[in-house]
Amino acid sequence: MGAKLPKRQAFAGRKRLTAVFGYGTTPGMALLSADLRELFLPLVEGIHESPPWGAFLRNLAARMVARRACLVLTLANAAPDQEPLVIQVAAPRAVQDDPLDFRDLDALRLHPYGALRPGRVYALDEMLDYGDRAQLARQRAALAAMGIRYGRWLRISAGGAADAWLVLVREREDFSGSAVALLDGIAALMAAALRALAALIDQRLQTALATSALARLGAGQLAFDAGGRVMAADGLAEAVLPFVPEPGGRPGRRLNLRPDVAHRLEAVCAMLSGDPQAPSVVLRVDEGRATDLLLRRSDLVLAEPCARPAVIGTIRAPVREPARQAIRAIAALHGLSDNEAALAHAVSMGETLIEAGRRLSLSEETARNYSKRVYAKTGARGQADLVRLILTGLAPFV
Repeated sequence: MGAKLPKRQAFAGRKRLTAVFGYGTTPGMALLSADLRELFLPLVEGIHESPPWGAFLRNLAARMVARRACLVLTLANAAPDQEPLVIQVAAPRAVQDDPLDFRDLDALRLHPYGALRPGRVYALDEMLDYGDRAQLARQRAALAAMGIRYGRWLRISAGGAADAWLVLVREREDFSGSAVALLDGIAALMAAALRALAALIDQRLQTALATSALARLGAGQLAFDAGGRVMAADGLAEAVLPFVPEPGGRPGRRLNLRPDVAHRLEAVCAMLSGDPQAPSVVLRVDEGRATDLLLRRSDLVLAEPCARPAVIGTIRAPVREPARQAIRAIAALHGLSDNEAALAHAVSMGETLIEAGRRLSLSEETARNYSKRVYAKTGARGQADLVRLILTGLAPFV
């Protein structure tokens, strides 16, 4: 147990929470507070929304009685020409107003957004240029035309991975002290949520990279538990295989297979999960479409906490790369001419040397001469070795 705070400090902390979030001192009241329902939970759950934090921003604007609000999100790894994500909300009384234009505000040469101290709430007066009277007059006139007389700015930083700027404005009267205290009180929580979102975006990118590479090869994967229940499936597996919910209303799904095949899948998953030395098993899951599933014991390395799959299933779809892009890649990788690369690619697609030559308008003798040059340049020891070289190279990923 940690050391207890002195009574005076503990009382001051409770008093600040009560002032900012409206918490009472009755046991259990904090969990029933409007802040948890309207702000904290939407802030946590909002990282999974697309775009994120729409519900949170609407609730925050309502709690602060803002007429309009916007949240601008930028990622450190974004391309220079990539537009920032801008989320707009407006109070019911302002639905006919123009949304806040982040670029128009930026063009007013207000206090540089990148120079705002993260976590500190700035009033509109602090954003204006009082050192240049002409500029100050232009700023005030432009803001008045936008219907902005009072505003609050807050910069949220995710340690260099992402930045967000929150802007809330009013037209008739300034924000109350309790509203500003609310914004100040949740700034640290917004920063934590932004860090979580940045980490989630990074994980999404890693997942997309892996999924894209597999899809280009026509490969799909599934994760099974020891009982054959599907824990996860990638997009290609979802498109190729049929799924049904777990019976009895239990969470999860299973593959929709014939009873005998389903029982075989369950038996294989149980066997693989229980024997570290068990070999991989090929299971025909759809006789009509000749769909096979390769099942192997899972060797995924996952960070805790995690639900570890027992078995990984892999399927292959008859997918090959676009020929034109592949021919360019083969030519670049091995120093081949366009015709030589086209011949090599055609052979890797299953055509005979003569068939490929005819399709490319080459005589049989020319096709054979090309093939000899292809073998010499690639180092292939024959047609089979050339096919191996192409299929295990970079061309299938174009």
